[in-house]
Amino acid sequence: MEAEDNVDKLQIAVDFCYRAVCDIPQTYQDTIKIADSWRYAHYFELQSEKDKKNIVVKCNLCVGGKLLSTAKNSTSNLKKHLSSKHPSTKLVGRPAEGMEDSGGALAAKQQRLSFSASSAVAKTVSASEIHKLVAGYVVEEMLPISTVESPSFRRIINKIPTTSKTGGAMPDRKTFANYLDKCYGDMEKELREQFDSLEYISTTADLRTANNKSFMGMTAHWIQPSTLKRGKAAIACRRVRGRHTYDVIAGEIEQIHMSYGLGGKVTATVTDNGSNFVKAFQVFHKTASDSEEEDEDRSDSVTFEDLNNVLSGSDGDANDMISLPPHHRCASHTLNLISTDIEKWLSSNSDTRAVYRSATAKCSALWTKASRSAVASETVEKFSRRKLLVPTSTRWNSFYEALCRITDITITDLQSLCTQLGMRCITDKEYHFVKEYCIVVKPLAMALDILQGEDNCFYGTTLPTLEALMTKTLDLKANLSRMTSGLPDAIKTRFASTLDSKEALLAAVTIPKFKLRWLRDDEAKKDAAKCMLAAECHAQGHPLPEELPPAPVSGGEDESNFFSFTDDKEDSNSVETEIADYLKSGVEIDTLNKFPTIKALFLRFNTPTPSSANRLSDKRFEHLLLLLELNFQF
Repeated sequence: MEAEDNVDKLQIAVDFCYRAVCDIPQTYQDTIKIADSWRYAHYFELQSEKDKKNIVVKCNLCVGGKLLSTAKNSTSNLKKHLSSKHPSTKLVGRPAEGMEDSGGALAAKQQRLSFSASSAVAKTVSASEIHKLVAGYVVEEMLPISTVESPSFRRIINKIPTTSKTGGAMPDRKTFANYLDKCYGDMEKELREQFDSLEYISTTADLRTANNKSFMGMTAHWIQPSTLKRGKAAIACRRVRGRHTYDVIAGEIEQIHMSYGLGGKVTATVTDNGSNFVKAFQVFHKTASDSEEEDEDRSDSVTFEDLNNVLSGSDGDANDMISLPPHHRCASHTLNLISTDIEKWLSSNSDTRAVYRSATAKCSALWTKASRSAVASETVEKFSRRKLLVPTSTRWNSFYEALCRITDITITDLQSLCTQLGMRCITDKEYHFVKEYCIVVKPLAMALDILQGEDNCFYGTTLPTLEALMTKTLDLKANLSRMTSGLPDAIKTRFASTLDSKEALLAAVTIPKFKLRWLRDDEAKKDAAKCMLAAECHAQGHPLPEELPPAPVSGGEDESNFFSFTDDKEDSNSVETEIADYLKSGVEIDTLNKFPTIKALFLRFNTPTPSSANRLSDKRFEHLLLLLELNFQF
């Protein structure tokens, strides 16, 4: 019996895979309707086979779907059911193929039903199609490549009918790995073609360590000029050996950029606030002023180099060749750092030190108890009807959400819960403190969620979000108790330098839903923003010439030509008019298509994202991961 059950299970699995690959409806499940040759078949659904001669069907007209037993080759029971249980229902018959005579009338002869899986038309597929499907299965499920050599997996694949004489035989592991490498090459080629068609691209970079191996992950982000939709792709998950010093990081970023031909197109690279990333960009990002200073230094003095050092190609010379794009610090990571500032403030302030430590200690004990004991978890659900959330170190918002889940329980129920679990009860003062803490931190948590967006989050979202965050937190001071009244000031100090960024200001102004609205009633800032926007529009419309103008031809010059001056008043008026019309326009992103100059600035300044938060060989692991991240169409 046990062997027969295993055979049945294997047969069901084979049938499922066969129908999934061939795109045939699942007749043994719930999709095939009864007897295509019977005109009332659409009122019933096949449920299961009762035995060799009978089946179980469900009536779609009965409330709750009554189950009926009928013979495979007869519809008499089903007809009786329709006439007795649904006499008032007007039945609509559907003519079946081959059931009409020359006059259009239905044939009187009762047709036989066929519910067998063999009645479905077999659809053969090519061997290459099977390989693509298996490759997609291995990549999406992150399975080992040795899966294709599994005997049970091969038996399933061999049951699928193919057009090939050899059937659906899978290649060995080495051949299949080469096939995946070819898929990766095709994907990389498509990415290069995509990048070649773009003018502005931004990247993100991060270092992660797992199982004593370090990897540099990088993603690329852009905005499609035609649709103004954001596009993204993972471009690297490269093994990094040795120490993670600033020069090693700079070299890896430069090499990845050059491998995709991104030199000169990257408007900014977004990383976290790690000191090694910050120093890498401080050292290897050269501005225009730095280049001018180098040219002046070279013209003022002559230096002599040792020929042996020049020919040997030292590491210092290689580092001199590295040039990184502008650096943006991850806004979400900066917001995460505020949690540390808040913790320091609460721990150092005499009014909050004791209540903060006791409240968080009792909440931590409650989280531990509920997560490690099934009985405790069931007890919690009696009072809150929901499980408690446990904070994780990798996502700061989880601490806020976990505290909010606790404050959703009334103080009376919370104290009763602590009593039943044998824990110290949370006092009224501690409960009030946690509630106020959640009120203060709620705008911060919302800002973090906004800046972590991908599809519709542009770099220009940063300043309006920070402005709204500071306004909301400062507005809370009047309604807070002495314990938490100082929290808004602790939040404000972290972003003092971020608000002075010219690029961030222009990025925000060129987003239709923000424009100048986020500056509220500060007319001085609005006027300054308008001046910056006008200056950039003029610069966008009048690029510097790449070549010198042709030398004038001697002779033929009269006095009127000598005193010819360029009149840019008309162009200036057009720029001012475009800006004025833009500021009066709607908030939809498609509005930018009416203002080409401002649209060009939008693409330039908003391409970066506010945040950067992404046993095989190292190279093959990178290939599989990037194929998965890009959702490559096999």
